[in-house]
Amino acid sequence: MPAAPEDRSGFDRYAHGYHSCLNQALAPTGESTEFFARGRVCWLAQCLSQLSVRPASVLDFGCGTGATAPLLLAELGCKSVLGVDSSYESIEQANQTQSRQAIRFVALSDFRSRDEFDCVYCNGVFHHIPLPERLAAVDLIRSALRPGGVFAFWENNPWNLGTQYVMSRCAFDENAIKMSSTAARRMLRRAGFEILRTDHLFYFPNSLAALRPLESMLRKIPLGGQYQVLCRRTER
Repeated sequence: MPAAPEDRSGFDRYAHGYHSCLNQALAPTGESTEFFARGRVCWLAQCLSQLSVRPASVLDFGCGTGATAPLLLAELGCKSVLGVDSSYESIEQANQTQSRQAIRFVALSDFRSRDEFDCVYCNGVFHHIPLPERLAAVDLIRSALRPGGVFAFWENNPWNLGTQYVMSRCAFDENAIKMSSTAARRMLRRAGFEILRTDHLFYFPNSLAALRPLESMLRKIPLGGQYQVLCRRTER
């Protein structure tokens, strides 16, 4: 999701078939988009609980069609969620299917915020942002956070062969530029964030689900399908 008024990411044309397209790509894992979304949000909730952080307001940056917003509202116990995306078609669909009193969606080009949110959640967005524009996108997120607010940065792990295969099957990941957790931490520090922790999730497909209890011991090994870098806004 580039930080631009128009949908240069091309996601408008995928808005109405986004989940079916992604589920088709995820088929080898034996899981659906909902499984991974719930896993990410529940892990974030656990991390915030350990920090004694209970965010009242959450920004879903790159929200797509808004399916994660209800999960954020329920699992983080927040009062409001705002989703933003560069795809107008995705925002329109989100407003039709997910909008409620505590959940709103706006196009990125209409988003104006400073020092407003306690937490920002962002999943699988930055591999769609051209390299020269990534720091500007992080700066936008930082400015939207209150001082001391937390940023949950989620990305696909390029060191995981399963992730590489899934992305190769996904039409809207055709031009993706993958980012490792090492590169993500470097970018976030440069933008003025304090890194709190890095965790890797989703090591085993459904066919090996019996091994999933082992994942709690593997979080620091950078081989899971996705990773979260949790960081805090500092004053520069």
